[in-house]
Amino acid sequence: MSGLLVLEDGTTFAGRSVGAGGTAVGEAVFTTGMSGYQEVVTDPSFHGQIVCFTAAMVGNYGVAERRCESAAPHARAVLMREARGPAWTDWLAARGVVALSGIDTRSLTLHLRERGAMRAAVASSGSEHDARAALLAEPPMAGRALVADVSAPAPYRQGEAGGPRIAVVDYGAKRSLLRLLARAGASLTVFPHDVEARVLAGFDGVLLSSGPGDPEPLAREVATVRELLGRVPLFGVCLGHQLLALALGLPTFKLRFGHRGANHPVIEHASRRVLVTSQNHGFAVAEADGFATHESLYDGTIEGLAFPQLRAASVQFHPEARPGPHDARPILERWVAEVRAAAA
Repeated sequence: MSGLLVLEDGTTFAGRSVGAGGTAVGEAVFTTGMSGYQEVVTDPSFHGQIVCFTAAMVGNYGVAERRCESAAPHARAVLMREARGPAWTDWLAARGVVALSGIDTRSLTLHLRERGAMRAAVASSGSEHDARAALLAEPPMAGRALVADVSAPAPYRQGEAGGPRIAVVDYGAKRSLLRLLARAGASLTVFPHDVEARVLAGFDGVLLSSGPGDPEPLAREVATVRELLGRVPLFGVCLGHQLLALALGLPTFKLRFGHRGANHPVIEHASRRVLVTSQNHGFAVAEADGFATHESLYDGTIEGLAFPQLRAASVQFHPEARPGPHDARPILERWVAEVRAAAA
């Protein structure tokens, strides 16, 4: 069945429907990872987005439940040059994900790089007129607070008792993040995004997780982080990094096309090491006032912050990257060890 991608600027791409039927709308973005397609689609940070894979073939090693980063898909639609199946395409269809194969993903990626991420509609059938009307009804990503859509509804625990007690504020945390913290020896309690600072202040450390959307509208979450500064060790990942910056008065901004993929080089200033990192964000910290610890070698954007006097630090990339790379995993492991030592 023929399908259609319609972009906000009027550009269209034809493809073949290989997923669920219907029309999906969201922000069109691209990711450059060569593997991890199931992890991408189930990553809560892709909530509200239409994902274009730059890899030539997607789905060629099947699917497995253990690869899911959450209980359900969060990407609204998937665009591929060549979808391999049937395990992958059947998985998408069964979970209601609209998907097109046969898309000229190279041209689409270049278009998004030049014009920026934009609203789009993906239709498994139907007219261009109907798809365009649907995308125009979708609000832009800038200004959208999405964490309430993906956060845990109630607290829960993970990891063995006896380790440092770490509270994870779930703005859209991936399962692999929780597993890495637990393997490092942490005893985790995961809280919804709107947990109050007084609850978190009693823990040995607080991890601010990744998540979707624009950080600036999250005034309540920023106020909670600000209230915790200096009271308990804090570490932010991705959206958590941006919320820490806002809590300290550092502005954020929307990137033109974002950083999404598993091959982003980042320099660690202290060691001068270059880390190959996994990234998935459309917003970034604009200023660091001398507190930057990491920097993107693609565009020079701020990739890490540290405020030793406040016992607060953060990274824009994902140390818990699955299926990889693993260069940055020791960052979280060291933080857990530091929290353990401080609590002893």
